[in-house]
Amino acid sequence: MAASRFVSRNVMLMNLIRRSYSSVSNVKKGLVLGAFTKGGCYRLTPIADYFDRENQSVLTKNLEVANLKDGKSRIIYKPGLGYNAVAVVGLGPEEACFNHSERFDDKKENIRIAAAAGCTSLQEIDIDEIHIEELSDAEASAEGATLGLWRYQEWKKLEKRKKIPCVIPYKLQNKLDWHNGIIKAEAQNLVRNLAEAPANYMTPSIFAQCAQQELEKVGVQVCIYDEEWAIREKMGSFLSVAKGSNEPLRFLEMKYDGGTDCQPIVLIGKGVTFDSGGISLKPSAKMDEMRGDMAGAACVIGILKAIAELKLPINVIGLTPLCENLPSGKANKPGDIVQASNGKYIQIDNTDAEGRLILADALCYAGKFDPKYIIDLATLTGAVRVALGNVMAGVFTNDDQLWENIECAGHVTGDRMWRLPLVKEYSKRVNSYPGVDVNNVGKCLGAGSCTAAAFLKEFVPENCSWMHIDIAGVAGPEQQLTVPYLNKSSTGRPTRTLIQFLRQIA
Repeated sequence: MAASRFVSRNVMLMNLIRRSYSSVSNVKKGLVLGAFTKGGCYRLTPIADYFDRENQSVLTKNLEVANLKDGKSRIIYKPGLGYNAVAVVGLGPEEACFNHSERFDDKKENIRIAAAAGCTSLQEIDIDEIHIEELSDAEASAEGATLGLWRYQEWKKLEKRKKIPCVIPYKLQNKLDWHNGIIKAEAQNLVRNLAEAPANYMTPSIFAQCAQQELEKVGVQVCIYDEEWAIREKMGSFLSVAKGSNEPLRFLEMKYDGGTDCQPIVLIGKGVTFDSGGISLKPSAKMDEMRGDMAGAACVIGILKAIAELKLPINVIGLTPLCENLPSGKANKPGDIVQASNGKYIQIDNTDAEGRLILADALCYAGKFDPKYIIDLATLTGAVRVALGNVMAGVFTNDDQLWENIECAGHVTGDRMWRLPLVKEYSKRVNSYPGVDVNNVGKCLGAGSCTAAAFLKEFVPENCSWMHIDIAGVAGPEQQLTVPYLNKSSTGRPTRTLIQFLRQIA
């Protein structure tokens, strides 16, 4: 089926809605306004206060009998000015700021949560067009609204799909911030669309077509390589994983030129479009979620699209090795030895530790670009989920400055990171073998995410600043309790944080 079926469907539908609304007179319109809340009291934002005074104190009269809570909404019907309903949302304390213990900006996160709550409450009553104020931070408001309304419903009949309302800013003052928020959130939604698609309709070939379709229209150059190319590049580690499936592998090389002469930043995303575990077969429970094992690669696509739309003055190269990991007569067997493109021999003791095998060759290949930094994103280990749950992504790096930048980006986006150790003791667990250079699982004494990072380090070009982000815990799908503006599905995390990170560097 055509790749376009899966790419930015909600965005396309919203654009169609925008074009058609101008000629439709019976559109159901809703409005989201804010109120700062603290200790059971509230104070309307300036825009909400103005609306209230222009409409005979309709908000005040209704809120007097309602207990407005942080991050929740109260719907008032027929409030005036042609709106069918207005959702007043609790923004938390007006003085909220960076929370040192929580490691993010409370005010921005409160606004994202409130914007999503207001918009989804209006979505539930079938509002067609939602107008939303800045809520004191236009970027956070745009992000919360766009992320909160997203639904993956590609395989439902049209009449059974949830309506995705058109979102329009109300009395907007900070146009650039709103624009940036929309770009970042739509990039994350693109990642969610890709990661949530079923594996039979998101094969390596289809993924490559989706990436090409999305990126070339914003000026990103996309090269799609096949198995013969991988053989010429001596990517024996990557090839060994792909050979277990009948679906042909693909390797994407994507270039964004921001018009500068600086060294490029290389982003690498793990692209296993379905991971059964291979011969080391996974349990059947929740194996369907392994269609999202290409979330790292999807993040790279979303990030590249966003930075192109933001026109950041940097150079970025995206690399995504794409394949399936399946059991067959041609699949890797425990104990097999393969050779990566840097010449190192790898013993494969567990075929379910395949992500690091395909990333190994991508890391080696990244060295050809003389990169300033190499950053890889991968749903790599269940161990990072044990360590951090679905709250934070695990970060490993050999460069303190990279860590400080990514941590700061997480403070802004609310999508937090946590640094984990990358020390020699973990390297010894993967490279201290008498008969082979590296083992893909090592001497297992716990710390599986640390050992996996140590394995990847063996393939990082010499003297290169590198950061590995293990997103297995945060990519989805069970996020509702952790992130209220992301519904229970693939999350697209940490797309916005990497975009923010690159904005800071630029």
